[in-house]
Amino acid sequence: MKSFEGKVALVTGAATGIGRQTALSFASAGADVALLDTAVTAAEETAHEIEKAGSRALFVRADVSQGADVARAIGETIGSFGRLDYAFNNAGIAPRGMPITELSEEEWDKAIAVNLKGVWLCMKHQCAWMLEHGGGVIVNTSSIMGLVSGPGLSAYSASKAGVIGLTRSVAVDYASRGIRVNAICPGGIAHTAITDRPENQQDMAQLRLATPMQRLGEPADIAGTVMWLCSPGAGFVTGQAIAVDGGFTIW
Repeated sequence: MKSFEGKVALVTGAATGIGRQTALSFASAGADVALLDTAVTAAEETAHEIEKAGSRALFVRADVSQGADVARAIGETIGSFGRLDYAFNNAGIAPRGMPITELSEEEWDKAIAVNLKGVWLCMKHQCAWMLEHGGGVIVNTSSIMGLVSGPGLSAYSASKAGVIGLTRSVAVDYASRGIRVNAICPGGIAHTAITDRPENQQDMAQLRLATPMQRLGEPADIAGTVMWLCSPGAGFVTGQAIAVDGGFTIW
C-alpha cells in the first residue's frame, strides 16, 4: 500500500545505515525522497534504489553543520518536488570515546556542530516552510546515549541529549500549528557506518549482551518507527523521545 504517495520526505545522513533504510522505506510507501549527505557515491546509489522502487529521488551534497548548505538543500528539495511533508534529521557522527580530560576542543566542537547544531539548522528551515504550508512531521535522531550514558561519551551524550531537549522545545512551539516533532533514540544497531567500524566491534558485542533481547537492532527497526511517527496513526504524538533499543534502557 502506497500510504505516502504524493508526499515528499527529506532524509539527512541518507547514504548508508539507518538513513538509507528509512529513505528506502519512504520510497516503498510511495513518497518522493530528498537525500542529504556528504558521501556522494553511497548517496547516489541510494537514490538509484529509490528510483527503482518507482519514486523520485534528489541527492543534494550538504554538510548539515553549515547553514548555507542546509538552506540550499531544503530550497532545492522544494524547488524540485514542490513540497515537504516529512523530515528525518538523522545525520550524525560519533567521536572517539575518551574521558573528558583527553577530548580536544576541536572534537567537542565537531560533535556538537554535526549532531546538535545540524538538527537545529535543519529544523529552522524545515519549520519555516511547513508553517507556511499547512504543517508537517519531523523526526530527529538522538540515541540511547542521550537518555543514559557510558564511559568516554561526554561529547556524544551531550549532543544527543541536546537533540531531545531541542525536539521538545520545537514541538511545544508548533504543536498548535500543524507540526509534530519527535526524537528517536536507537540502541545498538548493526550495519551502520559507525557500528561496522572494526574498532567498535568489542563495544557492540558488549552492547548486545547488555540488551535484554540479546541482539542488536537493524536499520529497518528504526525506519519502521520513523514511518509510524510520520503516519496518521501517530497523529497525537509529539515532543517524545522514543527508545528503540531492545529493552536496553529498561535496566
